[in-house]
Amino acid sequence: MNWDWGAVRDFMPHFWDGLLVTLRALALGSVISFALGLVWALLMRTPTRWVRWPVGVVTEFVRNTPLLVQLFFLFYVLPEWNITFSALTTGVVAIGLHYSTYTMQVYRAGIEGVPAGQWEAATALNLPPRRTWTAVILPQAIRRVVPALGNYVISMLKDTPMLMAITVLEMLGEARLYSQEHFRFTEPLTVIGVAFILISCPASLLLRALERRLVH
Repeated sequence: MNWDWGAVRDFMPHFWDGLLVTLRALALGSVISFALGLVWALLMRTPTRWVRWPVGVVTEFVRNTPLLVQLFFLFYVLPEWNITFSALTTGVVAIGLHYSTYTMQVYRAGIEGVPAGQWEAATALNLPPRRTWTAVILPQAIRRVVPALGNYVISMLKDTPMLMAITVLEMLGEARLYSQEHFRFTEPLTVIGVAFILISCPASLLLRALERRLVH
């Protein structure tokens, strides 16, 4: 195998473009998954069965179907119903929706982990339900689940290459395009692999430190 540093230099502008797209998809997908996951978790705690049942069905369906299938459905099927988004927007929505069904479980565990005495204290103070949730329950629950949510951010990062399937040129998409045009596969794919390691490993260490800090 002949390593070509010239190919690496030629590929780097494409890499930076792909990295920007990857980070944008990751950031927006994370926001959607965190916000929507909290909505799912709160809806699942409503006393109304006609709310809980549809939410449960939808989240189970999304969680138990592959992300790639959901990407294809949103990108290729929705336009037949005159619902069209850009490839990147479709990818962001798919990642956010898919992972919201996992963050929902994280939020639910955090809420259930709040001591019963906190609920009783809010009731004794005659706090309205909205105040109970925003001032007492959610601050404690979210503090408990931040490390777990961070783990899903890393998982979303590792799933961003799937966006290449719907023509989004994230890091792997740029590497694939460059490789096909220049017939050099080793250099661009190695650069991408190293980039994922350099992003995910420090993030994992940061999450462990954050978990220790929040626990203690």
